[in-house]
Amino acid sequence: MEESRVLNWGMFRAVLAIFQWWGFNVAVIIMNKWIFQKLDFKFPLTVSCVHFICSSVGAYIAIKLLKIKPLIEVDPEDRWRRIFPMSFVFCINIVLGNVSLRYIPVSFMQTIKSFTPATTVFLQWLVWRKYFEWRIWASLVPIVGGILLTSVTELSFNIFGFCAALFGCLATSTKTILAESLLHGYKFDSINTVYYMAPFATMILALPAMLLEGSGVMNWFYTHQSIYSSLIIIFCSGVLAFCLNFSIFYVIHSTTAVTFNVAGNLKVAVAVLVSWLIFRNPISAVNAVGCAITLSGCTFYGYVRHKLSQQPAVPGTPRTPRTPRTPRSRMEMLPVVNDKQDV
Repeated sequence: MEESRVLNWGMFRAVLAIFQWWGFNVAVIIMNKWIFQKLDFKFPLTVSCVHFICSSVGAYIAIKLLKIKPLIEVDPEDRWRRIFPMSFVFCINIVLGNVSLRYIPVSFMQTIKSFTPATTVFLQWLVWRKYFEWRIWASLVPIVGGILLTSVTELSFNIFGFCAALFGCLATSTKTILAESLLHGYKFDSINTVYYMAPFATMILALPAMLLEGSGVMNWFYTHQSIYSSLIIIFCSGVLAFCLNFSIFYVIHSTTAVTFNVAGNLKVAVAVLVSWLIFRNPISAVNAVGCAITLSGCTFYGYVRHKLSQQPAVPGTPRTPRTPRTPRSRMEMLPVVNDKQDV
């Protein structure tokens, strides 16, 4: 009886964590798109900078004041030698995501972001010369095919937004790969990751944002009608961006690796559906099929990686390198650098 209650509570907590993650993730994506499209605040660098500032303050409050997580001490030298390069890639990743949201629909942007497993495997093979079994390569076929089908049939296709989303996938993959070497020895959770990287990212982005978008932001201040309500929405998007990281930390601790993978792909489907209900961007039947193929391919890829990670190592045979999508233990399920943050 007691075991049944524990299992029921564990299942309830996992479901609650997943829905919480979905809620924050979809809210951040939709709010960012609303800022660019409805508020006419077409300044992705500034929006990203606001998000980094809110995340820095939120992480400080969570660790220093509320003590939700203990602070992982990092040597000052390592902060510049290891964390700063990661923060630079982290910054590029977030900015490219927001730039793509300005020019293309949420549905198309989210589908392209699902291309990340393929870019990660390709970069590890091309640059780092890592070995992958044929099943890994085969599992990438539906992902690539679905992306191509979706791109060809996208009714609101924009080459600039498409390139921003695609290079965002490359940035995410680079961030994930570099984390294995640059942050070796530090078992960062989501909150500590934001605590160290968000201030660096703010510092990196502040000057370009002022130089490239400063005059436009000032002009928006003087010409926009509902200035105060718009600023509240922009600020709330930053708060939700931080809450998204916290929800990722919670869902990782409450689910298994396979559940985390499947829930992540279903989350994309939920974001696409909600964005369509709100913005009513045109989606053709073939385009929807391409999106479904891509998400199914991502789920199949996660399943293959999980199965390979469970196999015992054969002497003399190189092991397929694991990514954060298929952790070896609950401790390794803590993302070194969060590749699920959509701010």
